[in-house]
Amino acid sequence: MRDSTRNEGIPEGVPPAASGRPAAAPECPPGPDAPPAGDEPIGILLVDDEPRNLTVLETVLDHPDYRLVRAVSAEQALLALVADEFAVLIVDIQMPGMSGLELAHMVKQRKKTACIPIIFLTAHYGEDRHVLDGYGAGGVDYLHKPIEPSILKSKVAVFADLHRKSREVARANEALREEVSARRHAEEQLRQLNEELERRVADRTADLVRANEALARREAELRSLAENSPDILARFDAALRPIFVNAAAEKVLGRPREAILGLAAGEAEVPGPLRLQWQQALRAVFASRRARAIEFDFPLRGKTRHYATRLIPEASPTGEVATVLAVTQDVTELKRTEEALQHADRRKDEFLATLAHELRNPLAPIRTGLHLLGLSQDPDLATRTREMMNRQLSHMVRLIDDLLDISRITSGKVTLRKEQVSLRAVAEAAVEASRPAIEAARHALSLDLPAERVTLPADPTRLAQVITNLLTNAAKYTPEGGRIELSAAGEGREAVIRVRDTGMGIPPAMLEEVFEMFTQVNRTLDRAQGGLGIGLALVKRLVELHGGAIAAASDGLGLGSTFTVRIPIPEPAGAGESPAAPPGAPASTSRAARRVLVVDDNEDMAEVLAGVLRLAGHEVRTALDGPGALEEARSFRADVVFLDIGLPGMSGYEVARRLRRDPASGDALIVALTGGGLDEDKRQAKEAGIDLHLTKPVEFPQIEEAFSRLPRREPPAAKAAGRAAAPRGKTRR
Repeated sequence: MRDSTRNEGIPEGVPPAASGRPAAAPECPPGPDAPPAGDEPIGILLVDDEPRNLTVLETVLDHPDYRLVRAVSAEQALLALVADEFAVLIVDIQMPGMSGLELAHMVKQRKKTACIPIIFLTAHYGEDRHVLDGYGAGGVDYLHKPIEPSILKSKVAVFADLHRKSREVARANEALREEVSARRHAEEQLRQLNEELERRVADRTADLVRANEALARREAELRSLAENSPDILARFDAALRPIFVNAAAEKVLGRPREAILGLAAGEAEVPGPLRLQWQQALRAVFASRRARAIEFDFPLRGKTRHYATRLIPEASPTGEVATVLAVTQDVTELKRTEEALQHADRRKDEFLATLAHELRNPLAPIRTGLHLLGLSQDPDLATRTREMMNRQLSHMVRLIDDLLDISRITSGKVTLRKEQVSLRAVAEAAVEASRPAIEAARHALSLDLPAERVTLPADPTRLAQVITNLLTNAAKYTPEGGRIELSAAGEGREAVIRVRDTGMGIPPAMLEEVFEMFTQVNRTLDRAQGGLGIGLALVKRLVELHGGAIAAASDGLGLGSTFTVRIPIPEPAGAGESPAAPPGAPASTSRAARRVLVVDDNEDMAEVLAGVLRLAGHEVRTALDGPGALEEARSFRADVVFLDIGLPGMSGYEVARRLRRDPASGDALIVALTGGGLDEDKRQAKEAGIDLHLTKPVEFPQIEEAFSRLPRREPPAAKAAGRAAAPRGKTRR
């Protein structure tokens, strides 16, 4: 049981506050016992296990310059010492657990807190040995309870002031060290700045030397550029006199620059209108301070050249136009190029107009024929109408094929499939292809083909196309009942093909131009010949792809024309090569009925093709998209699939790949039907597993040829009895 006298330390006249602190701290008059003011409050740690005693101490020591921290045990005091800094500790000696003396021993053992002064408070231990124990534990003072407030405040003020001064001395020392360091740093910086200044002076001097050298080089470069420029350069002063000209100006004017510089405006040896044009333009630039452009013609060595000049104002430091720089270019070739482009643009417009005309020409009778077939039941009329529609359709297909061919050749997408071919066989195939056009115009055709064997490495289809185009061109531009001659022979190491006609002829000025795109002799929209003007351009490019050349000859309008093709024949590498069959040779076909799947998103196209195939005895189903085609293929087990490439959603290439992966359709013959006939289209079709690539519009012989690729077998009806009935998808009819 603790002695009640421990609470007797409350001084008289200092009532404890209900909250543990005095309701109002007494105002301490300034004097020796008042703590000196400081920038930061001084930390004072109060340690006592009795809260009332702590409250008394806080009341006594309450001051704005103090930060009072209380601890009710030695352990709490140690934690506070770890967390904070204190100027003095006021410690009660007798506390439960760890006593004040034990706390003092621990405080003095730590380096951080060893120098903190400790004031012991006690109500019991008044003997000298107790006082000695307190001093021995590290205390600096020993006060008995009840405590005299003024004594405690005075002692604490001394230690607080000592702490503050120590802190100020430490700050002063730190400031002194920083000042010394800053001074040394400044001295070092000053030394470095002096060195940097000396280095910069040296560098600046070197830079000035280099700049002067560079300026001299730049002046030399500009002088060389001006003297060697193909442009005519001249500078004029405000009196419109040339004060500088380059070598190009001397060359054009034909006078040395000494004779040009300083000439008055009216002294220049140029035509009067040109002199006036320059004077007006120069005055306008000086007055408006804006650049100006002029164009003019100038005679040079007997020819008129076209020039374009830009007049550029050059300002003085005051902002006024001091001089005008004239940069003149010879734009004669540019003007010619512009005129050529305008000419090409006119020809393009003419071609587009012709194309529209040529496409409408066959479309009109086809549309009329369809209407006629719907009105009449006459079989003879229907037959004649269908023949007419077929002719018009063939004409349209030829037009489109020519357009596609010239596009492919121009873009370098045509590769010749060369083989040893018979010149005679190719010529005969071309004659058969062009015979309808010749006979329709009632022309007489004479042939002079080699009796001996003449072979050459060529693409048989493309070479036949060359001869066919020349023959149809002759038929087109020869009045009805004319004469056409075709000769083909080997002349030395060349195969020479000539096509002569008694037609309208070619003006001498157009003998070279007829091979250019969209060129026709006497082009008019109401002409009877028709055509797009690309046939001869196509012929020329195909001949050049074979390494040959073509030339046109004519004695003039109304005197006929001769086109001569020469294709080199290389030295024979060896014997035993047989000529290829001529283009259009019939292939053997299989007439057995097959299961056929037609896939096309154009329902009319699908139904028309399906109808033709059914008439040929085949079992046919149709599908309008990729998923439908895959579903039909799994149930139908088609032998042949005619597949449109441009399907919605899933492309024909993807459908082909999936058909190949499905065991039910993996062995089917897949034939692509597409409007794309480029080599890239065919490559993609092959990679997708497509066997044959046909370009729309497809003719029936091409479809028959596709069936010839299938192995011969019995018709499906012969095997129907031995085949289990399998569920089939709905057939579109």
